[in-house]
Amino acid sequence: MKNIITIQHTQSVHHTNGMIGSWTDWDLSELGVEQAKRIGERLSQEMKGGCRMYSSDLLRAKHTAEIVAGYLGVEPVFTELLRERNLGEAVGKSKQWARQNTIIWERLIDDKPFKGAESRREAWGRLTIFYNRIIVGADENIIIVSHGDALSILNAIWLGLDVEMLNKCDLFGHPGGVSFMREDSDGKRLINRLSDMSYVKV
Repeated sequence: MKNIITIQHTQSVHHTNGMIGSWTDWDLSELGVEQAKRIGERLSQEMKGGCRMYSSDLLRAKHTAEIVAGYLGVEPVFTELLRERNLGEAVGKSKQWARQNTIIWERLIDDKPFKGAESRREAWGRLTIFYNRIIVGADENIIIVSHGDALSILNAIWLGLDVEMLNKCDLFGHPGGVSFMREDSDGKRLINRLSDMSYVKV
C-alpha cells in the first residue's frame, strides 16, 4: 500500500512578475516562503511515522521541499524527472512574449507551443519513469514536491488513466495545494483530497 502526499510549490517570483515558469530557475517569493512554512508546520502536526520526500530540482520546488522537510525531519531527494514541463525557447521569456510567439495554441498532448518545447506526452513519459520507481520501491509514505502541469499529469498516472485521456480531462491544482493519494489493501488508488489550500491559509 502507498500513501502519497503531493505539494505544488508555493508562490514563486514568476507568479508575480509576468514571466514564464517552466525550466527557468525562479525562487519563491516572500509569501511563498511563508506558505511553505505553514505547510510544513501543519503536516508535521498530522503525520505519524517517517516518510520519503522527492522533489523537482528547480529552485522554487527545491526551496519549498527544503522548508517543509525541515519541519518533518527528512532529507529531500531532488530529481529532474519531477521538473515542470520544458517550454523550449519560451524559457526565460515573459508571458507577453509567449502570447506573441506561440507556434500553435496547445489543445492536444502532442502539441508543442514553442520551438524546443516538451509535449505533454513527452512529460508523461518522463514522469512515468519516476512513478514506476516509487511504486516498486519499499517506501509506503511518500511526499512529492513538484509543479502544476507536472502534478496534473502525475495525478492521471496515479489513477491509471491512459495518456490520451489528457486530451479530454485534467486534474490541476494551485500553488501551495496539498493532495492526498492512497492505495488501499485491494490495490484501488484514490485521491482523497486534491489541491487542499487550507495548508497555506493564515
